[in-house]
Amino acid sequence: TLTAEEKERIRSTVQRAEQQTRAEIVPMIVPRSGFYRDAQHWAGLVGAVMVLTVLLTCEALWLPWGWHAANAAWLVCATILAYGIGSRCGTLGPVIHLLTSQERMLHKVRLRAEQGFARHAIGQTRERTGELILLSVLERQIYVLPDHPMAQQIPTERWSQVVQVAVERLKAHDIVGGLCEGIEQCGRLLAEVCPARPGDNPDELPNQVLQER
Repeated sequence: TLTAEEKERIRSTVQRAEQQTRAEIVPMIVPRSGFYRDAQHWAGLVGAVMVLTVLLTCEALWLPWGWHAANAAWLVCATILAYGIGSRCGTLGPVIHLLTSQERMLHKVRLRAEQGFARHAIGQTRERTGELILLSVLERQIYVLPDHPMAQQIPTERWSQVVQVAVERLKAHDIVGGLCEGIEQCGRLLAEVCPARPGDNPDELPNQVLQER
């Protein structure tokens, strides 16, 4: 949750950036862009296999006393318990990063950005100059989604270069600083292709950061 000071810092950064350009910058923060249930499954499976392997390896210690049905019951219960614990661990950020490719995470972030762009009507500006800057905390990614006319004027590579510095700050756990850096960098880039017109630069979209669960 952002503090009032952090929200004001982001709002002020957007306001300054928009003074240079006719584009409308909309920042958005989400805790995560996907649930990655397959990571939970794989973590549970790894935990179950490890526990089962250890128990079967120790089977030799049980043989002198004979094999009983209780042994099989303990194996099954321990394996199920290990799967449950592993699945729970699979919801943790470090485990998700370990078991999920960067490409899949970026795909999830892109889909979340597209949903947010449509939900908040960012494409409804007068000159189609809206731009969403999405920060997804779990994935440690910043994704810039400009309206179609802006995307045609600026190559994808330029957007990637712009947000790279911001992503580095995000990876250092500076969430607000990373988002503000991304806003500033995007403002400079947009000023090159869509500069502000004196006396004709209406503020069509809110400058406050959007927060979704």
